[in-house]
Amino acid sequence: MTIDELHKHYQECNNVSTDTRKVKTNDIYFALKGENFNGNSFANQALKQGAKYVVIDDEGIEKDFDKHRYLHVENSLTALQKLAKFHRQFLNIPIIGLTGSNGKTTTKELINAVLSQKFNTIATVGNLNNHIGVPLTLLSMNSSTEIGIVEMGANHKKEIEFLCEIAQPDFGYITNFGKAHLEGFGGIEGVIKGKSELYHYLKNNNKIAFVNLNDEKQIELTKKFNIYTFGTSSASTSDTKINLIDNNQELLSISYQDEFIQTHLTGQYNFYNISAAICIGNYFKVNTKDIKNGLENYIPTNNRSQIINNGSTKIILDAYNANPSSMQVALENLNNLSGDSKIVFLGDMFELGLEAENEHQNIAEQALNLNIKKIYLIGANFNKIKLNSNKIVLYKSFEDLKIDFKNINIENSTILIKGSRGMALERILTLID
Repeated sequence: MTIDELHKHYQECNNVSTDTRKVKTNDIYFALKGENFNGNSFANQALKQGAKYVVIDDEGIEKDFDKHRYLHVENSLTALQKLAKFHRQFLNIPIIGLTGSNGKTTTKELINAVLSQKFNTIATVGNLNNHIGVPLTLLSMNSSTEIGIVEMGANHKKEIEFLCEIAQPDFGYITNFGKAHLEGFGGIEGVIKGKSELYHYLKNNNKIAFVNLNDEKQIELTKKFNIYTFGTSSASTSDTKINLIDNNQELLSISYQDEFIQTHLTGQYNFYNISAAICIGNYFKVNTKDIKNGLENYIPTNNRSQIINNGSTKIILDAYNANPSSMQVALENLNNLSGDSKIVFLGDMFELGLEAENEHQNIAEQALNLNIKKIYLIGANFNKIKLNSNKIVLYKSFEDLKIDFKNINIENSTILIKGSRGMALERILTLID
């Protein structure tokens, strides 16, 4: 079956699904394969649940429904990716590609909050930003979509390059380069090369990069590019001079073009995420009042930079993920906040390879040197640190912390909870309640 033919079938359907647990009436189901599953085995189940068509790459499966509803391709995943690329070209709308080590998802949400004030937008849902998520994002767009915002994640080189070939972004933004996925990228230089594949695509295709003038590395990498810039300097091409009003406040306040913007985000590290959204809104001629409304109405969710008040305890829940760079700035933010009683619950940072032991030691030392009353470190990597202090308490696992939690006094304190996704430290909230 050709991609053109597949696209015509796709257009007859409401949504794309790859999970029979989520199939709805008039969906098109793609039978993907994994280490422990084969989606072809669930094709009949998808049709039974209301799917209009199923895309399969195993012609030999038993067919319980009309044969025309089984669309056979050589490889279901490849077909999904090619269909997404075809559909992206078919719609021919502006696509903004977004990557970086930290802040991708928050920045994507902020950009969407601003642009949706003026346009009908579609943005990556959650962090569906890989070789499956990017195609699904593109295929969720339709003729009413005016701008697409596509988050691209990667843990090794050539991944962003591949995703760019599918999404074909007209605009791109890299949030930063940090110590994330060091194991897959082979170190920080590998991270820079891998994430910069977005820049290479933009340059080779004469597209536009949004660039933070306060980030020397981004400036260096985008010389001789088509760029649209922002920062705290009036030299920005977008006239997007943005100022942080007070970095000691719990929630960020921004001044932009005589407007005071009160956000629901904590952490100075979110300042550039907000600034990027303002810059991109400015480029697409969203008026200042609408930019303000979009940013002020955005409330973080999904364990990212959330502020939770629980009696006398204030919780900064930033437990969605962590790496040494994001952990460092989260600790600095906590240190800058007012209050005498500060407590941290930090979980292991994954995918650091040979740097794991050293990076966990560095974070523990940083925390020890800040104005933090108690430091609770959870996980096998943190248990290898070499520090002696009565401020530090080590737990090998969350279960060990859970057993001991009744002995921890968190009243009248500001708490930071942060760790890699696999640590799922948001579970600490159940212990507090």
